[in-house]
Amino acid sequence: MIAAKGYAVHSQTDKLAPWNFERRNVGPKDVLIEILFSGICHSDIHQVRSEWGPAKYPMVPGHEIVGRITEVGSAVSKFKAGDLAGIGCMVDSCKECPTCQGGQEQFCEKGETVWTYNSVERDKVTPTYGGYSNKIVCTEEFVVKVSDKLPLSGVAPLLCAGITTYSPIKRWGINKGHKVAVLGLGGLGHMAVKFAVAFGAEVTVLSTSPSKEQDAKKLGAHNFVVTKNPDELKKYAKYFDFILDSVSAPHDYEMYFKLLNVNGVHICVGIPPVPIQFPGSALMSGNRALTASSIGGIEETQEMLDYCAEHGIVSEVEVININYVNEAYERVLGSDVKYRFVIDMATV
Repeated sequence: MIAAKGYAVHSQTDKLAPWNFERRNVGPKDVLIEILFSGICHSDIHQVRSEWGPAKYPMVPGHEIVGRITEVGSAVSKFKAGDLAGIGCMVDSCKECPTCQGGQEQFCEKGETVWTYNSVERDKVTPTYGGYSNKIVCTEEFVVKVSDKLPLSGVAPLLCAGITTYSPIKRWGINKGHKVAVLGLGGLGHMAVKFAVAFGAEVTVLSTSPSKEQDAKKLGAHNFVVTKNPDELKKYAKYFDFILDSVSAPHDYEMYFKLLNVNGVHICVGIPPVPIQFPGSALMSGNRALTASSIGGIEETQEMLDYCAEHGIVSEVEVININYVNEAYERVLGSDVKYRFVIDMATV
């Protein structure tokens, strides 16, 4: 076994604290990665606090991982020691079912998607531990290549926030000529703005916070609407082809459906904690559609990283020492970060 160290919780009421543990030895198809940066995702907080169902403790969170490969197994063909690499939300799956073969391993039909933490390996016994640690072992099929053209701290959140917003934009063919609204300007929303602008769409940010207008424009947004202002909303009635909804708190879906043109599509990438409710007529009156998107497969994640390297796209981040992680969690809950915390793992 390989000695590792990181930050963990041992119950849902714990604060994150130093913890020594072990990773498995490097197998024939595995790589060992020295983790350099690990992003903090809001879902880390949900899982640490067991808000998405019973969690597995002890837990080392983190699924926005960038680092350098220090060892490869005898049968590894994609990587060599010294390569920069990343790991996102998954570290394994059956790799054989039609869904996995089709590049959507997050929906493995055998139910064998192995999440980067708060999960178990395919042996159904060995727990997985995430990126708030100094090293990780992963099968090469679930490791992606990272370019040295971009600052690694800004690349780390691309492994979740990036692919979560890139995937639906690509799937729905959003590009030049489309009018797109991004609802919420946080970790997900700011990446949605960057990608939609890069693909050529006219982008409007919808926000409850007037103070975010300047940031929205800096990120490339063409318009900004304060959603608490009814007069501003009226100007955009039946205006948008797509709304990318990054809000994880309860909100009025019907109000936003009215901003969609005929055949408009509302895409949820945020996960509210309560059921979504609205009258059916809110969709039927304009042939509107409500859909959602969950991260992306490994091949698409690599495509996204390559696109970002080519177009100079990274997340806006605040880099922190790991001993600040509990304070960072509270700031995330208070929406006090622009727009993603990233841990410098050299501080473990």
